Amino acid sequence: MIINGIPATQISAQDRGLHYGDGLFETLRVTDGQPEWWSRHMTRLTHGCARLAIPLPDLDRLHHEALELTHDCARGVLKIILTRGSGGRGYRLPDTITPTRILSLHPYPTYPAAYWAEGVCVRLCDLRLARQPALAGIKHLNRLEQILARNEWQDETITEGLLRDAEDNFIEATMSNLFLVRDGVLTTPDLSGCGVRGIMRDLVLEQAEAHGIPTMITPVQSPHLMAADEVFLTNSIIGLWPVKQIISLKSYAVGPITRRLSACIAEFA
Repeated sequence: MIINGIPATQISAQDRGLHYGDGLFETLRVTDGQPEWWSRHMTRLTHGCARLAIPLPDLDRLHHEALELTHDCARGVLKIILTRGSGGRGYRLPDTITPTRILSLHPYPTYPAAYWAEGVCVRLCDLRLARQPALAGIKHLNRLEQILARNEWQDETITEGLLRDAEDNFIEATMSNLFLVRDGVLTTPDLSGCGVRGIMRDLVLEQAEAHGIPTMITPVQSPHLMAADEVFLTNSIIGLWPVKQIISLKSYAVGPITRRLSACIAEFA
């Protein structure tokens, strides 16, 4: 672990990330010592810093620290946390902001190969995401909604849970973005009110348009999933997982657009 450029395992008890979740994070797949999709993750981090008024760290120095941590890692996960730093009690921002940056390296999670080839089973979560446009899209540290949603089930045959807002719009899954295909059109939920704009979500949309697959970003509700021909999930660690069943809703085949986009992502990496 590297904290503010120094190997360490502790931060100040006054850090605002600890007290208020006042910060951002990025989770990057590491292959052969290289953090993947670096520029895309840094673009999102830059956007998040601007939204939260957190000073952006020197990205060249951050990259150097990341490579220092990952250089001998064949396969793993790099997590970058950026907080607003220490500031004492109270919500008012400190007069001087000195962000805390934390880089940690973790084992790559072990998933069955069938998740990519045959798809995963997902469920509908009871928890509803709160709408907050000021935070929508960015990967901020406040993840209590996802923690509560993920702990709604312990069944090992269920891989993910789909999250809706109070108006029954599907937004995302607990750790991934949602896509569906109907009549050859690729659709993903509108994230203007809540949800994380994943870097793989953006890449899939770009690849779809580059290969002539029509795309739509629009509110998604249960009838849309019932009518869908294909459904899949994405994030920067897993890439793309087809969905073979939404429990109590519908089962799906791994369709041609899902397979095509999965192959595009694999080639792009």
